[in-house]
Amino acid sequence: MGRSISKDFFRYVSTNVLGMIGLSCYIFADTLFVARGLGTNGLAALNLSISMYGLIYAGGLMIGIGGATRFAILKARGQIGQARTVFTHAMVAGIVLGLVFLSVGLLFSEQLSVFLGADAVIFEMTNTYLRTILLFGPAFVVNSVLLAFVRNDGNPNLAMAGMLTSSFGNILLDYILIFPLQMGMFGAALATGIASVIGIFLLLLHFRGPCTLRLQGCRFQFRYLRDMAALGLSTFITEISGGLVLVVFNLTILGIAGNVGVAAYGVVANLAFIAMSIFTGIGQGLQPLASYSHGRGEPTVLRRILFYGLITVMVTAGAIYLLVLGFSDEIVAAFNRENNVELARYAKEGLLIYFTGFIFAGANVVGAGYCAATERTALSFVISITRGAVAIIPLVLILARCFGMVGVWLSFPGAEMVTFMVGVALASRNRWTQKTTADGRLRA
Repeated sequence: MGRSISKDFFRYVSTNVLGMIGLSCYIFADTLFVARGLGTNGLAALNLSISMYGLIYAGGLMIGIGGATRFAILKARGQIGQARTVFTHAMVAGIVLGLVFLSVGLLFSEQLSVFLGADAVIFEMTNTYLRTILLFGPAFVVNSVLLAFVRNDGNPNLAMAGMLTSSFGNILLDYILIFPLQMGMFGAALATGIASVIGIFLLLLHFRGPCTLRLQGCRFQFRYLRDMAALGLSTFITEISGGLVLVVFNLTILGIAGNVGVAAYGVVANLAFIAMSIFTGIGQGLQPLASYSHGRGEPTVLRRILFYGLITVMVTAGAIYLLVLGFSDEIVAAFNRENNVELARYAKEGLLIYFTGFIFAGANVVGAGYCAATERTALSFVISITRGAVAIIPLVLILARCFGMVGVWLSFPGAEMVTFMVGVALASRNRWTQKTTADGRLRA
């Protein structure tokens, strides 16, 4: 890794952001093609079932980001054998977790569909998408683990290529399976699953060249899994909370505006997912740099990395909102095949209110990711759990009761603002950048 911090930052962040945008297009492509091919009911069914994809993705990222963070720290300290042991444990854990999801898909997809709110009109479509996505659980989890480790082993370009190739493959397969082959919801889910397998095969090219990553024989030790879970917890909470919030929002909106309201939230949520993927890409892009510098004991470099990250997300958030403000009608129309006036009204209103929260959301995501990368797991956990559940769930329930759908949209910017204030308070008390001991090593 080079020592020009600005160049390293741009290289890792830009490639990771591009890759994350591509990865987010997995679900965006499903949403767009389902909306055009199956209409409002298909869009509502997809939005109900997509929370399970978030759970799978969260599990994969917790193992991947947590393990890859420890891998980067150990690699920076020259402890290659231990770094490879971490990678081996992460791969085994990823496969086991993926098999758990597969089993749930085989045995409990119908019960999950009912739990998530599917009524008789959309039950079959919801169940079909859920079951298929869960059956591809091993592929989704392993793909996430490999992405994190390949990026942290000094190959962000291949990680980006893996994410983009998967995304473009998903878009192409979505079109073919939903329209010419008329496979409906099953086709949408199947396309997403196959795309993740394509990504795995591309990432395996990393092992053909010189690299640190190697599977090695070792005795299973639970402490490695505990360490990965601790370091990846903030990422897990960020992703899992998205699925939890999706369920809470859907159930709340069903009581206010029915399936049309859920479909409108599907438009807002999927566009928000793309925007959040950019912030996540910035946070994950700076993670290898922060972990490496933390391992080498470089507090000045760490401060620069955090500064670059915060400036980048603030500028990006402003640009995203200006785009939404200027093209909200066109965005909504792309998802509204039936020209449903009620859907258009709800979705446009949601875009304009909901997206104001991204100014704060970007800083929150980067702050939590930076703390996790530098082993400040307690701070990372507080920021993540506040924005992911503690603030947003009470707000959506209270504001929806008071203001209806407007209250639903307001809950996201409100929660991100509360989280930002909590983060600033913690930063002033605990200092996000770590101090050093007399020998130059970092300490918590």
